[in-house]
Amino acid sequence: MELIYESAGKKFYRDGDKLIKSFDESYSKANILNEALNQARVEETGLNIPKILAVTVVDGRWAIVRELIEGETLEALMQKHPEKEDEYLNFFVDLQIRMSKERVPLLGHLRDKMHMKISASSYPATVRYDLHMRLDGLPRHNKLCHGDFQPSNIIIKKDGTPYIVDWSHATQGNGSADAARTYLIFKLQGKDGLAEKYLNLFCTKTDTAIQYVQRILPIVAASQSVKGKQEEKEFLDKWVNVCDWQ
Repeated sequence: MELIYESAGKKFYRDGDKLIKSFDESYSKANILNEALNQARVEETGLNIPKILAVTVVDGRWAIVRELIEGETLEALMQKHPEKEDEYLNFFVDLQIRMSKERVPLLGHLRDKMHMKISASSYPATVRYDLHMRLDGLPRHNKLCHGDFQPSNIIIKKDGTPYIVDWSHATQGNGSADAARTYLIFKLQGKDGLAEKYLNLFCTKTDTAIQYVQRILPIVAASQSVKGKQEEKEFLDKWVNVCDWQ
């Protein structure tokens, strides 16, 4: 078993044709089992995603075992071939739209998750109230939402087949909210030009008003703030406080 990647509270191991994702004690057994269950439910759509093979304990830590997908991330390809950025971005948005057409009725609802995160945020009661009202005013959809749809979570196999990975935040809900989350990720990574290009492309391809997605951004920013990353606070506060004048 070879350690290939490590992040806060998680370790990823290669074991032959399997990937083992182990969690430290900060992750509850219930959350780990729920992550595996959600991914298993998404598997049933037929989308290209790694199959869950087992949930087990490795060296005293709970772990999810899934198929190992060999290939390069779309992020790596975009960095390697900047001249193809528009081509890759079109591919990325088309894949997101294809995903959002799927329905997984047993997944949790994005609206409920966002309401909980807004309530858990540190913003004043007046701001939280405005965010809750804004969220309640959005159309109720049941599209498959990834929750962290970005190029680093797309693996392209040698034959060109794309696989979407990291389904730990999967829900059903408003597809434009998922797009707002992707836009925010690009902005947080300092990729402002790519963020604007992405949003324009997504809205053009889905016939969605840019203003509609922008109206969702304060809600998504407030949800992200719950992670408590100090380096993101100033940026997220600016987006959340848009509520004050919109």
